Amino acid sequence: MVLPVEPEFEQALNELTQSLQPFLAANPQYQKALDIVQVPERVLQFRVVWEDDKGVPQVNRGFRVQYNSALGPYKGGLRLHPSVNLSILKFLGFEQTFKNALTGLSMGGGKGGSDFDPKGKSDSEIRRFCTSFMGELFRHIGQDTDVPAGDIGTGAREIGFLFGAYKKLRNEFVGMLTGKGLHWGGSFIRPEATGYGLIYFVEHMIAKSCPEFSLTLPSTIVAISGSGNVSQFTALKVLELGATVKTLSDSKGAVVAPEGFTKEDILSIGQLKLKGGSLESWVTEQGSRFVYHAGKRPWTLLPVIHHALPGATQNEVSGQEAEALVAAGVRVIAEGSNMGCTEEAVEVFEKARKAGKGVWYAPGKASNCGGVAVSGLEMAQNSQRLAWTTEEVDSKLKNIMAEAYAQCLNAGTKYSGEQLTDNVLPSLLAGANVAGFIKVADAMKEHGDWW
Repeated sequence: MVLPVEPEFEQALNELTQSLQPFLAANPQYQKALDIVQVPERVLQFRVVWEDDKGVPQVNRGFRVQYNSALGPYKGGLRLHPSVNLSILKFLGFEQTFKNALTGLSMGGGKGGSDFDPKGKSDSEIRRFCTSFMGELFRHIGQDTDVPAGDIGTGAREIGFLFGAYKKLRNEFVGMLTGKGLHWGGSFIRPEATGYGLIYFVEHMIAKSCPEFSLTLPSTIVAISGSGNVSQFTALKVLELGATVKTLSDSKGAVVAPEGFTKEDILSIGQLKLKGGSLESWVTEQGSRFVYHAGKRPWTLLPVIHHALPGATQNEVSGQEAEALVAAGVRVIAEGSNMGCTEEAVEVFEKARKAGKGVWYAPGKASNCGGVAVSGLEMAQNSQRLAWTTEEVDSKLKNIMAEAYAQCLNAGTKYSGEQLTDNVLPSLLAGANVAGFIKVADAMKEHGDWW
């Protein structure tokens, strides 16, 4: 059979396959599990017709990839963005399967969305789109079947409209979506979870590899890309701990703060992004404290960077930019975005790690699993009809990220196929892929999905 060209999915599959080679050489029976796990259990594609404010019908494509349910109900976000296609959603659902495994919670992997663009649309248009989208999706999801969440383009407003549409269609109030409002079934810490969890993971990396660049030191320079939910809360947690954040970005360009961003700056950007504004206009209003670089990403704009945290979208660090980061003295690269680094960039970071340069890369499926972890905790609270305190949820998130790090470190040490010397760090890339894969594959075998 001639398979369609799906570059993003093929990249994710290739990364996993390469990482698994030493493990598969020692455990060849798992090759069959790899052959089977890479095919989604179910792919749904449907038409979404909605009415714009002029009364004109518009049409978009809706998707849900229900990738794997070996460890629990399908779980993963709904992305609303013009770039959405089946390749991107398959890559995200595939990654989600192993990411969710690393949380230790009962969640399978899935992803969905539409090529609808919420930018420039009125609230009424977004509500009508969400109602139409849920008019088909509701048949395929449920609290014990498939529990979607937010993603790029799907924030609190969209989750509210989607939940309301489902409630009317099914006449039931259940936790079939996560990221809900606090007063109707949501969880504390959910908006902050991906960014906070990323920093909790990075703190373990720093403690082992470079404590001299601790996030408690103002002299530690952190470069962050993106300016959405993940990047904002990543930056706020870094500032809370005491380090200096010098960059943010959006799809049009990057902002450098030579003296560092303040908490007030980040909160101001958060308000701007809620209104769909651009960083370029924000910098113009703020004046000379910031430098705007049109069409650039942060990675080549600073002479010294200690920690780089991509938080925007997939493939946002190129091989050339990775080399610039290594030259700038980067020590930790941890993805807040999914597959934020290109294959070439990962190769540069892993080569530097093997050369004993102290460069340590963590893939998104490990470092950004805090978001879906708190989604899982939201599901648990909904099942119990309880709401935990901020402190309870934050404590559980810290424990989940510590356990995810430990799993990646142990599997990376055991299954990377490398002879590790004192000054060479284990591969967290191999560790995350192997640890997640073993959990999913073992459950599938016990269910009779491979033998």
